[in-house]
Amino acid sequence: MEQSDDTDLRIGELSALAGVSTHTLRYYERVGILPRPPRTPSGYRAYPTDAVDQVTFIKKAQALGLRLSDVREVLEISSGGRQPCGHVRDLIAARIQDVERRMRELRELRSTLTDTLALLDEAPRASAGCRCPVIESS
Repeated sequence: MEQSDDTDLRIGELSALAGVSTHTLRYYERVGILPRPPRTPSGYRAYPTDAVDQVTFIKKAQALGLRLSDVREVLEISSGGRQPCGHVRDLIAARIQDVERRMRELRELRSTLTDTLALLDEAPRASAGCRCPVIESS
């Protein structure tokens, strides 16, 4: 394998430095969130060293619950020379609403499961070959 020079990173090096798999890096390239790097004459990807910061930023944004499409928008705004903080605020506010909706749904599911468990504990045993009457009556 060729050695990289001081300004280029191979995919394995970027993977190790950024803490993601090489598969993830290739995926980021395919979906356009990470620019496709130039290739060496022998075909190896030659990432600039600032790709580590970009991948780290992507990971941090995902940890906040942002989707890759959201992250792409933020990066596009930033690369256009504008501050994306207002847009990020709107994205985070929308994610909070999503989380709150999902929490309500999960509380409803928990309640349904608890009620069903109580019915199962009280129900007489079904005969062999019979489907569960508690599920059928739901």
